Amino acid sequence: MDFRQLKYFLAVAEEGQITKAAQRLHVTQPPLSQQLILLEKELGVQLFERGKKHIRLTEAGHILRNRAEQMMELKKATLNDLQESTAGISGRLMIGTIPSSAGSLLPDRIQKFHQRYPKVTFHLRQGETLKILELLSVGIIEIGIVRTPVDYEQYDYILLPEEDMVAGAIPSMLADCTEPLDICQLANKPLLAHHRHAAPTIIEHCRQEGFDPTILCTSDDITLLLLWANLGLGVAVVPESAVNILPGSSLVFYKLRVPYLKTTTAVLWSKKHPLSAAGSHFIEYFK
Repeated sequence: MDFRQLKYFLAVAEEGQITKAAQRLHVTQPPLSQQLILLEKELGVQLFERGKKHIRLTEAGHILRNRAEQMMELKKATLNDLQESTAGISGRLMIGTIPSSAGSLLPDRIQKFHQRYPKVTFHLRQGETLKILELLSVGIIEIGIVRTPVDYEQYDYILLPEEDMVAGAIPSMLADCTEPLDICQLANKPLLAHHRHAAPTIIEHCRQEGFDPTILCTSDDITLLLLWANLGLGVAVVPESAVNILPGSSLVFYKLRVPYLKTTTAVLWSKKHPLSAAGSHFIEYFK
């Protein structure tokens, strides 16, 4: 299995047809089909279900597609590192970040870094914490910005200051509430919360106050929670850094009178993969 075969495989997977994939790759159909057959024989699995007009991925094909995309990105990152080693601090820095940090922590740091190192460009991958950790572990990204808790055994890291959680909703949803909000004021409100960070703590605190909260939705995606809140579906409990994720929205935000309902962001990099020169210099902007 080589990179050419993976390139061919991904083109067919994306196009769903040998003909279209061949046109995209500027090759004829017979050698493309032959490479796919050789790939299946080498791996010992069937990658495609072949129909008269279209072909579809099998379960094994979907697994390979995910890994192949990661391998192709890792190839690009490796080439960037090699070019950087001969050209000074340049190349592309791959960063993975949770949505709230993309809008609050990164812009100012990237701007200052770019002023000092103009040859460095950035590629950002956005997702929830577990997705960022997966990309970090396989070397697709160099630096990850995630929410704690995290198993730090595989990583070097910088912990950023704690931040408060806030409640965000359209004005009518919280019209009868005062700031700072006591958790009891949310007793009859449908709540939207991050399933890993906020929801367990909210449930525990509400039960201590004598009631079970109405958790309408839990999600890894804070942007989704804010979108639902903006539609009037409930009250989103999010980190304070997330208040600017939806500019122009109708949301109002209230501080919560819950002293231990806080969250912490960590900047991580893998112990297994040494940082590039650009990566090493960039993390200094978080210290």
